[in-house]
Amino acid sequence: MAAVALKDIAAEVGGTRSVPALAASLAWFGAAFGGIGMGWIAERVGVRWTVMFGALMMALGLAVATLGPSWTLYLGYGVFVGLIGLSGINAPLFVYISKFFERRRGSAFALISSGTYIAGALWPPIFERVIAYAGWRHAMLWFAVLEAGVIVPLAAVFLRRAPQQVPVSSTHHAASEPGSVLGWPPNLVFAALCAAIFMCCVPMSMPQSHLVAFCSDLGISKAHGAAMLSVLLGTAFLCRQIWGLIADRVGGLHTVLLGSIIQATTMSAFLFTQDEVGLFTVSAAFGLGFSGMIPATVLAGRELFPPAEAAWRIPALLLCSGCGMATGGWLAGILYDHFGYYGPAFATGIVVNLLNFAIVLMLVARQHLITARAY
Repeated sequence: MAAVALKDIAAEVGGTRSVPALAASLAWFGAAFGGIGMGWIAERVGVRWTVMFGALMMALGLAVATLGPSWTLYLGYGVFVGLIGLSGINAPLFVYISKFFERRRGSAFALISSGTYIAGALWPPIFERVIAYAGWRHAMLWFAVLEAGVIVPLAAVFLRRAPQQVPVSSTHHAASEPGSVLGWPPNLVFAALCAAIFMCCVPMSMPQSHLVAFCSDLGISKAHGAAMLSVLLGTAFLCRQIWGLIADRVGGLHTVLLGSIIQATTMSAFLFTQDEVGLFTVSAAFGLGFSGMIPATVLAGRELFPPAEAAWRIPALLLCSGCGMATGGWLAGILYDHFGYYGPAFATGIVVNLLNFAIVLMLVARQHLITARAY
């Protein structure tokens, strides 16, 4: 919603795009930090209750946000939508699903995380039409009612308790000696994974948050910009299923490495593409590249560390992912306000993406070295 309404909201605060960008970023930050606590709560009361509560809080947050653009916009998105809303859905569902799958966990992670992209493909054109007809405030209110009315009953009916015992994975061979992972201290490897997922999400969020506004700056209609965002996220949904199959075959780390290469390449293409057809093509290619990186990184965490630690390690990875998404969207808004165009923001995203590639390449190399020593 905030991505499509970015220019409409910014118009009420003197055209400052960092204001709505910060609101969307606060939702990511809130969901990231809240996911740790909600993951712990879900382990004790069941994921059904955190999802129902989260859906209601997201609806309330959207309603509060309509009182902005001011501190209420930040409160609605940061606290209600993010901290106690989305956090009750995102991280708990990742942990929940990981307990049902052993051999096809990569595909399961890809599928459960694809809801974001189905929504991203479906909603932007609808939001654009509703905003044009009734304004961004009414659009948020109507979506709040719909969101709560759909998620709460579905969660109440379908989310049962997950299995309590998870068998030890047959692929869990990363520890070269007791108490180590890839021959290093476990928390050192985990810190590297957290840094990698943060750095992959910074460039990932920039086009997702600013594509509609970017197209408008180039003279492309807002409706076509929203359609372009739908193409980007729709492609991400379709390709994420393929990435899940790839991850099941080659493992999480190798999948992230390949995705990082494609994301950096397609991010660069945004700097050199100005026409509408070219941007549709680049958007689809960008969706292909980034779509598998988050679930593959979470899969890598499950492959490298014991199942008993999933309840806190998965939310911690998603915390870093959410912080990266929040940082990227907000940073792009700040850089746009400073320079007056998106080139510096996209260039910064490419640099951060290369840092992600370097970290993952180091872990992959270490994994190959440990495997070679084992034989």
